[in-house]
Amino acid sequence: MSPEFWQQRWQDNRIGFNQSEVNPLLTTYFTALNLSANSRVFVPLCGKSIDMVWLVSQGYDVVGVELAESAVQAFFSEHDISPTITQSTATEHTDNPAVKCYQGLLLGQIIQLWVADIFALTADDIGQVDAVYDRAALIALPADMRLRYSEQVRQLSNNVNGDVSSDVNGNTPQLLLTLNYDQSKRNGPPFSISSGQVQQYYSNHYQITELEGKPSILNAAPELTVTEHVWLLVSK
Repeated sequence: MSPEFWQQRWQDNRIGFNQSEVNPLLTTYFTALNLSANSRVFVPLCGKSIDMVWLVSQGYDVVGVELAESAVQAFFSEHDISPTITQSTATEHTDNPAVKCYQGLLLGQIIQLWVADIFALTADDIGQVDAVYDRAALIALPADMRLRYSEQVRQLSNNVNGDVSSDVNGNTPQLLLTLNYDQSKRNGPPFSISSGQVQQYYSNHYQITELEGKPSILNAAPELTVTEHVWLLVSK
């Protein structure tokens, strides 16, 4: 998918993927990450997700990345936050004014949202990360981008390890949500991800545990039989 595709979706307000309620799989399974208070959670391709508000309400700081600046602006506006806006000072971004950082406080926690192509950022940009929550990023990407994406998220978040793993040099744990459906009837986004593909993208670096798979409804194609899966990824 080109950056222009997602920019246009936000511009046209074709954002059916944006949910009005917190994802119940997040509230049910986030404790599996075993994070301490004030841990920092990375939310890739975050949009203006209400899930970030839930994370803040649980006492976590949030750092997100979103391609569409209008989505980031909408998040801060809808939650009555006056953000501080800065342009990245990293050398590799000096000629790219589109790379910006919006930061504010919500319920006493820090929310920092980057406006950028996720592949343009570095771990130095993102800073400390204790866990990754991927609800709608992997499933938004076509197959030829997913392996690169999974490795980029690992690189962006590998500067610290969460409490769930005993390997202090390992990879930051992730809570990953995916969808599975018959691709012959529809071919995303959101894209169908099989259990075999999850293994393909993550098994080199993570121990993968499926926490739940349950029936779900895809707003764009309610007639489809869809299963939503939640995975815990822990450093090997």
